[in-house]
Amino acid sequence: MRRVAAAVAIGCGIAGVAAVLAAAYFAREVVVPKTLRREDLHIRRVFRGADETLMVELAASARTTALGRYSIWFANGTGHACIGEIVSSDDAAGTVSRRVERVDSGDLRTAKAGIWSGYVYPTPEPLGLPYSDVEIPVENGMAPAWKFTPTQPPGDTSTWAIHIHGLGGSKAGALRGVPVADRLGYTSLVVSLRNDRDAPASSDRRYHLGQSEWHDAEAAVSYAVGQGARQIVLFGWSLGASIALQLAASSEFQHLISRLVLNAPVIDWSSTLVANARSSMLPGWVARLGLRMLGSSGMRWITGLDAPLNFPALDFLARADELRAPILVIHNEGDRSTPFAISREFVSRRPELATLLTFPSAEHTQEWNSDPDGWDAAVENWLRNVPPSSSVSL
Repeated sequence: MRRVAAAVAIGCGIAGVAAVLAAAYFAREVVVPKTLRREDLHIRRVFRGADETLMVELAASARTTALGRYSIWFANGTGHACIGEIVSSDDAAGTVSRRVERVDSGDLRTAKAGIWSGYVYPTPEPLGLPYSDVEIPVENGMAPAWKFTPTQPPGDTSTWAIHIHGLGGSKAGALRGVPVADRLGYTSLVVSLRNDRDAPASSDRRYHLGQSEWHDAEAAVSYAVGQGARQIVLFGWSLGASIALQLAASSEFQHLISRLVLNAPVIDWSSTLVANARSSMLPGWVARLGLRMLGSSGMRWITGLDAPLNFPALDFLARADELRAPILVIHNEGDRSTPFAISREFVSRRPELATLLTFPSAEHTQEWNSDPDGWDAAVENWLRNVPPSSSVSL
């Protein structure tokens, strides 16, 4: 009996250690920046169609058969192509052929593998809009940004759109919102954030889920104000949406923030990360233990964070009453990274302030990609017809 009890105790101890290790791994996966991505998309062939249009044949999957516009990164990220409509499919072979709209860099014809992406614009050039490179003074140096001068009337400098990208991404991911801002006559500033490989890194080189990154976005708002901005419209993508909410609630410039356009927003980090863990077959209690590690000063030797994460401060379901500017929430029910249910609950808590715009099922932050014209039209219509926050000084 004693041997059985000892065996059980040892087994429980081993299981406990395994759970702690799994939680520690999960915690570090959340905050440690990733520098490499595996090229897991097999490119079967690149060929000319009947009309001499360049085509790419891919294995059929939920990704490659999705309607809309996407892109392929290849050649270890040095090559990029914009991928358009589906032209044909072969159910027997399990393939799909799509039109190649542009090849921005590299030789797609020699590529054998790549990464499927929503980044249709890798740089500003394909947009065909006038822009300049600028630098924003931030905590650890200068953060590069792209400034777009409006081509449409009123074309003045009084309303600026600040475009904020998501976790693990770059400012190129936020370029999708620039054409709408241009049609409305806004000046656009597409910003970089600490640890995104463009802006200066934080001292701990860790993601803080917006807890510190929002100060970089606030520096961009300060830059815009210094250039004559009197109204600020925030475009936030995923983490960028969480940062936009922080600005609207806590920034010294919150009185200038007139409206927020939030695409696939992370509104409550705790619920989002637990949902992510479950979708990856990790038990919720292990994820919650990982979150406690991230929020603990004593566990910084595991997470590598300079300061623990304050998850209550990152919960805008709980902080919804602090917001004053109108908010457009854009999301889709198929998002497996950021739960749609959280967006729906957020809007239900502030129905007089927030509007929910749903799109066909798509991957995370690819609502625009699934229907670019529909996204542009809906966002433009909302911005034209929803009055700015009454607190904005005009």
